Amino acid sequence: MKIFSRIVYYLFIIPVSLLPFRALYFVADLLYLFLYKVAGYRTRVVRSNLEHSFPNKPLAELITIEKQFYHHLCDVIVETLKSFTISEKQILKRMVLENPELPNKYFADGRSLILVGGHYNNWEWIATSLNQQIKHKAAALYTPLSNTFFEEKMRNTRSKFGLEMIPVKAAGEFFNLRKNELTATVFGIDQSPRNPDRCHWMHFLNQDTGVLFGAEKFSKEYNYPVLYCTIKKIKRGYYTYHFSLVTDQPQLEQQGEIIETATRLLERDIIAIPQYWLWTHKRWKHKRQIR
Repeated sequence: MKIFSRIVYYLFIIPVSLLPFRALYFVADLLYLFLYKVAGYRTRVVRSNLEHSFPNKPLAELITIEKQFYHHLCDVIVETLKSFTISEKQILKRMVLENPELPNKYFADGRSLILVGGHYNNWEWIATSLNQQIKHKAAALYTPLSNTFFEEKMRNTRSKFGLEMIPVKAAGEFFNLRKNELTATVFGIDQSPRNPDRCHWMHFLNQDTGVLFGAEKFSKEYNYPVLYCTIKKIKRGYYTYHFSLVTDQPQLEQQGEIIETATRLLERDIIAIPQYWLWTHKRWKHKRQIR
């Protein structure tokens, strides 16, 4: 398996990563034809998710969103491959923080942060660029890949400009050990919880939805302000992102209020431009247990 992984990495991923951006998006267009038109990659999942999320939209509009989504997905795939070789100058030109003054205000106040967001637009480039654009030490929780070769390569790529990668299972230890340092820790809030009994349930995109509770848990435990990240796609290969305050008094918030507010902001972004969310994800595979 390691030999095969090395072959794929050095003979495919790195050569593609080294392509100039114009050629890279030609690859993305070819990938769109293969994934969507030929292979039909998860098209049933995408169509079902769109139909349940937007029941009032006509089928023709849903199909348009579906096609736009696959075009965008292929852009994100090749941009993620580009991350392996992208320079610091390039990433800072292509993923720009619009309001660093907001997180930096809390740095000046001596407070660490919880940063939350979803799989919307190019979330991978946030990982690559964040640490250079804020004063806090940036960290991100993630689930390690089962393939040890690609796990190492992806971790090194995400952290090459300073981001600290924290396995989800080590989150408690990380927050305890780093409580006297000024950190800004990224949480993804739109994955499907593994345990439907240990999450917050709410109405999201027209469906009963279980939401991960970790960001709220740690914000309350350590009294860290929570900022939500909106990513905007300006054009192919160029993004901006903007932080919005969810709360800076987490210990005064009601149970579930922090994560619900953040998820509402994500829902707002998705409804505004739906093709930029990760619709291939089986987001609603778990149902609330009625007791």
